[in-house]
Amino acid sequence: MTDYDLIVIGAGAVGENVADYAHKRGLAVAIVESELVGGECSYWACMPSKALLRSGHALAAAKRLDGAKQAVTGELDAAHVLARRNSFTSDWKDDGQVSWLESADIALIRGHARITGEKTIEVGGETHTARAAVAVVTGSLHALPDVPGLADAKPWGTREGTSAQQVPESLLVIGGGVAGSELATAWASLGAKVTLVARHGLLGGMEPFAGELVTDALRELGVDVRTGVSPVRVDRDEHGLVTTKLDDDTTVITSEVLAATGRTPHTADLGLESVGLTAGDWLEVDDTMLVHGTDWLYAVGDANHRALLTHQGKYQARAAGEAIAARYQGTPLHTEPWGAHVATADHAAVPQVTFTDPEVASVGLTERAAREQGLNVRAVEYDLGGVAGSALQADGYTGRAKMVVDEDRGVVVGVTFVGQDVAEMLHAATIAVVGEVPVDRLWHAVPAYPTMNEIWLRLLETYGRPE
Repeated sequence: MTDYDLIVIGAGAVGENVADYAHKRGLAVAIVESELVGGECSYWACMPSKALLRSGHALAAAKRLDGAKQAVTGELDAAHVLARRNSFTSDWKDDGQVSWLESADIALIRGHARITGEKTIEVGGETHTARAAVAVVTGSLHALPDVPGLADAKPWGTREGTSAQQVPESLLVIGGGVAGSELATAWASLGAKVTLVARHGLLGGMEPFAGELVTDALRELGVDVRTGVSPVRVDRDEHGLVTTKLDDDTTVITSEVLAATGRTPHTADLGLESVGLTAGDWLEVDDTMLVHGTDWLYAVGDANHRALLTHQGKYQARAAGEAIAARYQGTPLHTEPWGAHVATADHAAVPQVTFTDPEVASVGLTERAAREQGLNVRAVEYDLGGVAGSALQADGYTGRAKMVVDEDRGVVVGVTFVGQDVAEMLHAATIAVVGEVPVDRLWHAVPAYPTMNEIWLRLLETYGRPE
């Protein structure tokens, strides 16, 4: 039996942050990992997917500039793109991440953890106890839709979609969310013939123009985007080809099929039932990430289903790690909104970038979500291509921006940008939403000319100058 102050189950980016922030406050911490230290983001999600996309973005950007496009004499070198992607995953080896844990004085326990009682886990037949808390940071799993034959056809999930070592001749992507849209973009840019099917439109939880502009761009890239249809049967034949029948009575034949239709909890085999919780469920938490009904169990990141984004999970982790330490050490706990030990931004200030081409960068509430919450809002839109900085960024720049204002408080509650290179513009919007900066004061935040940030002035002008 080995005792620690805190035991973290899951050594992904989020788990590492819980452990690090608690340790910085003086706690003895161990972290348990059954696969690779660094987790999903490092090896099968954020980093490899963006590495797959970046070269295509750069080439497309060059082709949108007269003078530069004449210098482009070839297409992407897929082998080099895949090799570059591999470098960002360290070839799926976690030596570097393990070295970081050692340097941070965080103990690593290899194996699968099961909770066996309050503050107690078992790994490989050994029992470990925590004096303060146990944190479940196990992430989520790829969800396979219930389509006859799909499981037997050995489909790609998001892991295969980000780690494949060869470009498939053809690929069917099922799902029009962020993962489906990004991976369709990536593999089409690398030369695969891609078909994307989505039950509804693309990027459904965002402002409507986001999905519309991304759909147009995917089609221009050569992707066969079919919305309003779903697969009803999937079969892989003896030659490896996958035949997918859709509910509009059409058939698609591809080399591979990728299902990107959502995530499920990774909590089924953790022993949660031993402490009165339901195995396989998302874990409900308060704003310090403490699981409801307990005073020792925390769930951080995807496991709590608040915001399935790595950066948001790491934000929760910073709050949780320090909250665990404060509770254990008896120091002041700041749980007021925007306090040091809570993840207030999860509720209405979550930033997200979809790395399609064009990119979609958003933070806060869409107009629809704000109205559904009962807010008295006014929204304004502007053509991002009409800004001087955008015209310099790309010939024929196509994009759009939208600002949602809470009229009763006079603050911005949501912003969405769609266009080339908008990802790096998002943090200003995040600060405006989180800081609840009055719209009247934003008029004094002068955007540099000529940059795309001048869109802020155009949105404010469209909204109207204060009397």
